[in-house]
Amino acid sequence: MRRHVVHEEHINHEAWAIPYGDLITLLLAFFVVMYSISSVNEGKYRTVANSIQNAFNGTPKVIDPITVGKEPSMSLKPSVLTTPQKPTSEPIAPPMPAPAPETPKAEEAPTTPAPQAEAEDKLAGIADRVEQLMAPLIDKQLMVVRRHRMNLEVEIRADVLFPSGVANLAPKALAPLRDLASILAGFANPLRVEGHTDDVPIATAEFPSNWELSAARAASVARLLIDTGIDPHRLAISGRGEFQPEASNATEEGRNHNRRVKLIVLGAEDDGTDGDSARTIAAAVPATPALDAMPTPSTLGAHIPGAP
Repeated sequence: MRRHVVHEEHINHEAWAIPYGDLITLLLAFFVVMYSISSVNEGKYRTVANSIQNAFNGTPKVIDPITVGKEPSMSLKPSVLTTPQKPTSEPIAPPMPAPAPETPKAEEAPTTPAPQAEAEDKLAGIADRVEQLMAPLIDKQLMVVRRHRMNLEVEIRADVLFPSGVANLAPKALAPLRDLASILAGFANPLRVEGHTDDVPIATAEFPSNWELSAARAASVARLLIDTGIDPHRLAISGRGEFQPEASNATEEGRNHNRRVKLIVLGAEDDGTDGDSARTIAAAVPATPALDAMPTPSTLGAHIPGAP
């Protein structure tokens, strides 16, 4: 009997290629679908969305009548079925580009006008020279220099200038006032001289009240400044009496502090601003010929019965 020989079955070592090819095909199809979804045509998407909405809302359709013409046609035109306009969902607005961030502007430092800055610098220069020249009196607290933005105050105690109840300058006051005038003569700033007293009443034939005494003392200082070379057109005087004290009149020290003459240097030159204000203050005293001529203290008291 012939013996049946069993042949070994051939093993295919490349069987993995078939599922691998299927996998690659599926991945390709997957990425194609993803790409098609990612790039949506907005116009077609809106049209499809409106069509689906109309279909679900059951919008009625109206058949237009057939127009009768020379050659009537029994067929309906595509425009026969019309859909009435119906408000639908708001159209999708295209995305607006984000506004570009504004670049923060650097904060501009406030600038001082040139004329004002020049006036402030000039006042600072005057103050430096006055403080340097009058250092002995300032150290003894007989003179005070106050710096302000648009004016400079030089306050002198009456002890340095006048004896008690008198408007004539003391001999020891002449040298400091002349030194002060020599500094101010080199500038064109308007000047205002203010006289102040304490609240101790005075009633003499020459000075019926502290109004006349304060104004006469201011006039005496102004007269010395003119004699030293100050232009009289720059000057204005003002008698303030006892009504603007800087200390309490209840003590002797306070009354001594209130008896003073204040020389105010205005920041602007004769430009129609501060100069006019200085002359306005002087005009508060009745404008008499005696005042315009810078009278002596003995005649000034008779013409200023009610100075402000």
